[in-house]
Amino acid sequence: ACTAGDGLDVLTKAYQQNNDDYHAILIQAVADRLAEALAEKLHQDVRKEHWGYSQEESLELKDLLREKYQGIRPAPGYPACPDHTEKASIWDILNPVGNASILLTENYTMSPVASVSGYYFARAESKYFGVGKLGLDQVEDYAQRKSMSVSDVERWLRPNLGYETT
Repeated sequence: ACTAGDGLDVLTKAYQQNNDDYHAILIQAVADRLAEALAEKLHQDVRKEHWGYSQEESLELKDLLREKYQGIRPAPGYPACPDHTEKASIWDILNPVGNASILLTENYTMSPVASVSGYYFARAESKYFGVGKLGLDQVEDYAQRKSMSVSDVERWLRPNLGYETT
């Protein structure tokens, strides 16, 4: 998990308290981009140094932006893994609260807001994808594997449901 820091969050809140929405939005946008840039830099360091599977990588900015590198970094809540509750597993393993002061709300929103989390996959064949519409049988199976109720899974995955709930 990466964050742009509490300082920008404090600055955003100060502007909001002064009813200066314009500057609050600008600071939040910069903070969001900084968090994403930090995550991208960390992904590059993992590829080239820590895991070292792309040590000779030397991509130009345009190729980095087009994700021409090996591996992907999907995140809970995005199309490839839409279940936000999976962030709890990341928090259990990495302890972002103790290591980076990044909290999770009851709705699995990260705080400070300008924070990102995700998974790194090194395999050259990994590609981004979106989970399609889920059938009730898939939701029931997933609920069982997650030890959650079907209604809870439906609540978290509502945009991905291929059927109407009651």
